[in-house]
Amino acid sequence: MSVEMTCADRNEVTAQHPQHPILQRANAVLESGAALNRLLDCMFPKSLALVDDDAEFTEYLAQYLSARSIQVEVFADSNDLLAHDTPYAYGFYVVDLMLPGIDGIDLIKLLRRRTDAGLLVVSGRLAPEVFNQVLGAGADMYLAKPVQFEQVALAIQAVQRRVAAASPANPPWRLDRRARQLVAPDGASVDLSPADMAVLECFVAAKGETVSRDTLRHQLGREGGHDAADGLNATVYRLRRRVARATQQPFPLQSKSRVGYQFRAPLQPV
Repeated sequence: MSVEMTCADRNEVTAQHPQHPILQRANAVLESGAALNRLLDCMFPKSLALVDDDAEFTEYLAQYLSARSIQVEVFADSNDLLAHDTPYAYGFYVVDLMLPGIDGIDLIKLLRRRTDAGLLVVSGRLAPEVFNQVLGAGADMYLAKPVQFEQVALAIQAVQRRVAAASPANPPWRLDRRARQLVAPDGASVDLSPADMAVLECFVAAKGETVSRDTLRHQLGREGGHDAADGLNATVYRLRRRVARATQQPFPLQSKSRVGYQFRAPLQPV
């Protein structure tokens, strides 16, 4: 049986039948829905810089995100963002690649040197090398236009969960060498490939410091050339996807532009 009840209906029934089974069911649905909305809202950043020169796209995307309690500021030119009083103070960045001013890739590199905020690329640039350039510059995720606003919002939430975990006070992640698994703080286990193990062993040894791309490529046995960069980026991408499927715990692996990667939480071998 389908039950539809407004707040006014619920109040009226409450007064007449405080323990009515239908009322109890409706209360449970409304309360769980409210709790879910609060949880989802917490996954969004408080402020966001939207850097894109497509006026129609940015107008409607800004409205969509603002409805989710995000303070959105739009910049049609990358130089406008950099000329802002506090260009590196936003909680999140959504960036196009084909921009007036400095190129999107260069903007990502500059932002990543100054902020650890989440960074999502949404662009119509689809050349084969673009994916590697975007990740190599320090972006957290890439979406290709045309894209639905809901997909952008979900990507922002996914990245925000990841970067929100970057705090030394977080419970440790564990690398189970015998089982070849990464164990998240919530107990979820992620099966690891030999390449995953090689990369994570570097982060164990680094003890929270940034590991250079050259070091990671050497550990993977892929040194020099474009194929080496592709191999590292693909390994990191697959590892992030595998972790995201296994746990809601944000994965604290942060890309550092032109440098490497940092595991921004304790990583303990067992």
